[in-house]
Amino acid sequence: MITIRNMTASEHESIRDLSRLHTRAFPEFFLTQLGVGFLDALYKGYLSDERSGIIVAEDNGKLVGFIAYSYDYPNFYKGLIKNHLFKFAFCSMGAAIRHPSFIKRLLGAFKKSDSVVKDEKYVELASICVDPDMGKKGIGSQLIDYLKGMVDLNKFAYINLETDAVNNDGVNRFYRMNGFKLARSYFSSEGRKMNEYRFEG
Repeated sequence: MITIRNMTASEHESIRDLSRLHTRAFPEFFLTQLGVGFLDALYKGYLSDERSGIIVAEDNGKLVGFIAYSYDYPNFYKGLIKNHLFKFAFCSMGAAIRHPSFIKRLLGAFKKSDSVVKDEKYVELASICVDPDMGKKGIGSQLIDYLKGMVDLNKFAYINLETDAVNNDGVNRFYRMNGFKLARSYFSSEGRKMNEYRFEG
């Protein structure tokens, strides 16, 4: 039986399980290439930030999926940089040496606090991950439904997320099936075409 719940700040020692699941689910992705230590620092940031958090899906106690989210994404990024910059730099050093092109992309990510500022108050669905061994059991949709149930859309204009627009049809279709509507497409600083989706209830 799948159980969906919010992680608590006292569970920071369980973050490595999330990082390992991320690595298995997204073996070729940029953040994965930066290493498990980098992912640990990132997800601990969500867990320790009072305006952010992590929702987990568990199958009889085993982690099978999660969402990282933030009610104040611009300041979340600023807090990450302020509190964890040296740790991020240390953890990503090996990947940057192996792949020098990562440096520009990493710097772009650290500047994200400016680009995610919007006129409205919103909630960012920053990351969603499901165990690839679980197949099509609707875990991703259950996680999103849990987040929707948490967000008071009288106080926040929408739930926002971004994903790659190219060679990513299944993921884009998944978000549309879960009620997200395309707000805009744009090119990131490194030239990736991105889609920004919003759920407004």
